[in-house]
Amino acid sequence: MNFNTRRAGILLHPTSLPSCALEDVERWLDFLQAAGITVWQMLPLGIPLSGLSPYQCASAFAVNPALFPGARADMRGFSSWRKKQHHWLDDYARFMVIKQEQGGAPWTDWPRELRDRDAQTLSAFDVSHADALKAVMAEQYRSAVRGQTIRAAAAERGIRMFGDMPIFVAHDSADVWAQRHLFLLDETGHPTVVTGVPPDYFSETGQRWGNPHYNWDVMQADDFAWWRARLRAHFEWFDLVRIDHFRGLCAAWTIPASEPTAIHGEWRATPGAALLQAISAEMRDLPLVAEDLGIITPDVTALRHQFGLPGMSVLQFAFDAHADNPHKPENVQPDTVYYTGTHDNDTTLGWWRTLPDHVRFEVMQRLGVSDPDTVLDAMMATVLESRAALAMLPLQDVLHLGSEARMNTPGTDSGNWAWRFEWNALAPDLAPRLRQQLQKANRCESQSTP
Repeated sequence: MNFNTRRAGILLHPTSLPSCALEDVERWLDFLQAAGITVWQMLPLGIPLSGLSPYQCASAFAVNPALFPGARADMRGFSSWRKKQHHWLDDYARFMVIKQEQGGAPWTDWPRELRDRDAQTLSAFDVSHADALKAVMAEQYRSAVRGQTIRAAAAERGIRMFGDMPIFVAHDSADVWAQRHLFLLDETGHPTVVTGVPPDYFSETGQRWGNPHYNWDVMQADDFAWWRARLRAHFEWFDLVRIDHFRGLCAAWTIPASEPTAIHGEWRATPGAALLQAISAEMRDLPLVAEDLGIITPDVTALRHQFGLPGMSVLQFAFDAHADNPHKPENVQPDTVYYTGTHDNDTTLGWWRTLPDHVRFEVMQRLGVSDPDTVLDAMMATVLESRAALAMLPLQDVLHLGSEARMNTPGTDSGNWAWRFEWNALAPDLAPRLRQQLQKANRCESQSTP
């Protein structure tokens, strides 16, 4: 996607649509088009392992069929599609069918022959479960066909699809079970080290995510074939993809699996430049966004610039005493995706309501407003009028919603990922008002096919 053009987008996951899925997506696309919005960003589309979080999924390639209820497709195309997707599809189907038979147990707890992928055992399993395996694959095929229909409908309205890719994958996933050599595991399949981030201002013990680390030496030996396939899969769905935790492509916080917290970890260098070079050599263009929030070291910024990737800034993070804060509007560069807040932040209205009085005063001064009731609109206007090529607004902010509409609170296990809007929340005058704001900010391009 061309970052020389000023655009505006809305952040909304499909589960936040009134249907909790993509059944009513055309109506949503019509609203975006009427409002002059040309980018729709969503969260990962994978199958959550537990709860509703799309950041710990059963596969790095499969999409959640629950997002595509009633999806239909001419099955005459299934065979050729299956051959094209063979590199992940067969093992994904096996993983899902075995997992169901094993009562949802993680693959490391399966009988040894299945856990360790004994060839004779898997061959016999394929024969005895042929119908169940085909059903899982067909479910993915129908979802993929529906996805292409949605992408075409968006393109007809001049709307680019913006996806999200977690940098790491879940341990209890088809990918790790099927390709153990690509991850740092012991002989029983358990991680020897796990991912996370070190202690910081927000957490005295850091964050222990628990994902396995990649065996980068093995991945680099075949020119990152798994990664290149993963990116190809994402670009079948999206025009632009965000790499979550981009700093992990420079160095990743590596925690011994036996440690209960992230305190006793270490930074280990990763071959991000070689990876991005391999992807670039295959794709030429790199329609990627680097999620570079948090404490970012110069090498991370250098890697982003080396490959011409836009970064991210968040206006909610802008109000401190540091003149070089990259989130301050005056420091935001054109190669930036600028947000009022992300799915991990409180809504901007909820954030505002919980600020101490002295911080509120600072925010109002920086925004140049005297009425507290206008702060949210001023925040959105600041993002839209910034130099950033792409300005992103969560729908919750557009609808002036408070903390009750927050999507996710990091570090908590309940009450997340469940918010959705109702169609009557999109007042008849909302789309024209948005379009007017975008025109004022010079972000309302002529909507034609991307």
